[in-house]
Amino acid sequence: MTINQAELGRYILLVEDSDVDYETVLRAFRKGNLNNPVIRCEDGDEALDYLYRRNQFAALGAAPRPALVLLDLNLPGTDGREVLEEMKSDEYLKDIPVIVMTTSSDQRDVERCYKYGANSYVAKPVSFEGYMEAVQRLHSYWFDTVMLPDSMSG
Repeated sequence: MTINQAELGRYILLVEDSDVDYETVLRAFRKGNLNNPVIRCEDGDEALDYLYRRNQFAALGAAPRPALVLLDLNLPGTDGREVLEEMKSDEYLKDIPVIVMTTSSDQRDVERCYKYGANSYVAKPVSFEGYMEAVQRLHSYWFDTVMLPDSMSG
């Protein structure tokens, strides 16, 4: 696979508290030659600070607007459900696609996430091969198939 220079500026915000899951996603990206920069926030409060460019992200250029958010639900502090609800109720953030990627297969979580505007809901795979397949499918769909809003505006 060749490097698509346009992808290099299409940031992915990964909101994930688990170091193991974070490293697994990064490995899946590297193994699949997916070159989007990945920015990690470890909890919902940090993700909201990033998205609103406040606190440690207040400096100009410290928080590029993501083209896509991969969001875990079960986070310390402000959980992923609250992050999703806040993002999708904000005029500046609501057009950023949010893919919930979580261990929860609870139908109430699925319904709540779609109600609040999630663009996709994916149960985290158990194996690395499953992660590879899921990440490559998500990437192919969100970066090769659909048209996204300009991630560099705002």
